[in-house]
Amino acid sequence: MAAELVRGQNHPLSHVRLEIRISAGTPVVAGATLGDEHGKVHGVEWVAHPGAPTLPGLEVSRQAAADHRLAVDLGAMPEAVHRVAVLLALPMTADGPGRFGAVAAPFVAVTGLDGTEIAGYTLIGLDTETAVVALELYRRQGAWKVRAVGQGYAGGLVELLTDQGLPQAHQLASTVQEAVARSLARSVQTPAQAPAVPPRPVSPYGVQGAPAPGAPQPGYSDGLAPSGTSAAPHPTGPTGSPAAEPAAGAPGAAGADPTGSPGGAGPARTPTGPGSTQEPTPAGPVDYRHPRRGHSTSPPPTQSPTAATPSPPGQPAPPVAGDATGWSMEERLYNQVWGMFEDLARTTAAYRSAVDFADSRMEKELDQALADPRNRIGGQGDTAREAARAKHAQLVEQARAAFDRDLAQLTAESEVVEPALPPAYARWDSPVWHGYRVPFESPMAVRLGDLCLPESAELRIPMLIRLPLERGLWIDSGASGSLDGSFVDAHTLSGLAMDTAVALAARLLAVHPAGYYTVHVIDPAGSATRALAPLGRTGVLAAPPAVGAAGVAETLARLTQRVDLVQMAVRGGAADSLPPGLDTSEQLLIVNDFPHGFDDRAVNQLRYLADEGPAVGVHLMMVADREEASAYGPLLDPLWRSLMRLTPVPDDHLADPWVGHAWTYEPALAPPGSEVLQQVLTQVAAARTKY
Repeated sequence: MAAELVRGQNHPLSHVRLEIRISAGTPVVAGATLGDEHGKVHGVEWVAHPGAPTLPGLEVSRQAAADHRLAVDLGAMPEAVHRVAVLLALPMTADGPGRFGAVAAPFVAVTGLDGTEIAGYTLIGLDTETAVVALELYRRQGAWKVRAVGQGYAGGLVELLTDQGLPQAHQLASTVQEAVARSLARSVQTPAQAPAVPPRPVSPYGVQGAPAPGAPQPGYSDGLAPSGTSAAPHPTGPTGSPAAEPAAGAPGAAGADPTGSPGGAGPARTPTGPGSTQEPTPAGPVDYRHPRRGHSTSPPPTQSPTAATPSPPGQPAPPVAGDATGWSMEERLYNQVWGMFEDLARTTAAYRSAVDFADSRMEKELDQALADPRNRIGGQGDTAREAARAKHAQLVEQARAAFDRDLAQLTAESEVVEPALPPAYARWDSPVWHGYRVPFESPMAVRLGDLCLPESAELRIPMLIRLPLERGLWIDSGASGSLDGSFVDAHTLSGLAMDTAVALAARLLAVHPAGYYTVHVIDPAGSATRALAPLGRTGVLAAPPAVGAAGVAETLARLTQRVDLVQMAVRGGAADSLPPGLDTSEQLLIVNDFPHGFDDRAVNQLRYLADEGPAVGVHLMMVADREEASAYGPLLDPLWRSLMRLTPVPDDHLADPWVGHAWTYEPALAPPGSEVLQQVLTQVAAARTKY
């Protein structure tokens, strides 16, 4: 479970002996400095470089290369060493690139000795810099962690080493360049790995699905963090990532360069693979892509004229649907959608961090300008204030330009991917439903709605959740104000919540084989008759909706008994001994107006179904207002926590603790006046009769 870091983020290290692998599109010089608890380098003997590649617990490459492996033994570090900074610099050659902005973004990974990746970081946002501090390993309270730094220096190694407090910075920088000039630049090849089945990603929505790097698992709140490993890197992550701790003397902004050049973090570049022969990229826009998403390349000149048109030099290839790893097109599209989610999360985090850095820098400069009472009155104070505000505007403008560039790339990818999505992933207004046929196989995931962020409200990422469902769903019909400030009355909100439940139930029926799901409805007061019409008219319900307290008790007793029987059969290893008349299909229970019509026994049965049902094929979908059940007090807290909360109107309640975003969820409803639900469910009912 590798953590994919963004600038400023840290991650705990569980290994003492490590490798730091560096992949760049052009030969670079790799080195490392040892620092005390304040990050100060006390002398040239604290620097590992091609001219002196070995220090206690540390060994670096002896020449410039496109790929490096640095060996680190944290257990052998001297007690005085608290920080190990990994440095990259461009060789001073006549034919080499003059800045990092003209080459593909380097990728740095911290791995165990067996090659298992612990954390990775793509150094995006570099421009005029010729040297950069990529990563920092640091000791905190006896434990080692890694932090993504990404601090670049236009003045090269001299400026970098000077910033770390080394008095002999000029002499050492000259020594390093001389050692590089004497060596033969070559790439260090990483060992070939046997092909393996890509791991199935884990969903950020708390169930199986594709995850997010370093993202902690959701707790009580509705989290977007993954709960397992991922094929992307994302979540890629550990189950609990500690909060980032700012480096001493650094702003700590995940997307801001302390030198004053904030950069956006867009879709990250795929790191150079084993045996790469990639040539230095010419100056121009850098193709930032998700590090573990595949990407299409322009065809070679020998391809036929009917092949795809090559992209102009220096320009990213046009987006392609299914541009990700996976054994099937469905799995590739799933991973690609999750990759888009991660990319949008990273680039937005970088933009927000860069703006925060610009704000703090302006405040600091204003404080410094006004510290002298003589500057508070007169032209000097006004000039200082204007200069600080101008610099702030410049930094924000640079950050916004990088963010807009990444957003344009993601928008172009979304416009290509959305029309290619299969019914399980598609919106209800997609043309794919015009040719709908009942499938013979179950999908790997299903779309619950869309996700977006305030900075990019027009770009919506499908919210895909892995199947089979491992948590129930709760459509919150409680009163809440919409994001645009308007108020939705309780009656309208309740109707929208039931429409959302019906749309989700219809999608589950439509994307599974005929007879895979049996749908039950509890509607004690009969208030959902209008919303349930598409399910009732087409005959896909197992029975008419249960009404009144008697109907509630009978339905819950039947499903509770089914859970008990299946559990006993599975635990006893006698799955073939189930009663002959038992319905073995997946059961979906839709509950409306909870807790109306529920006594204490019914409430306990509902909790039992929510906890034990998903493991044996009984799934719960509740439409309820939590305030109406407040009389039960903390008794129902475990029930609400066990369900994934969705809303019938756009609401920013989905928390992403990995980057601190609050994602806005928008339900997947059929367009007003559309008959798509009726047509699809009619085919589902006909297929049940036929098969």
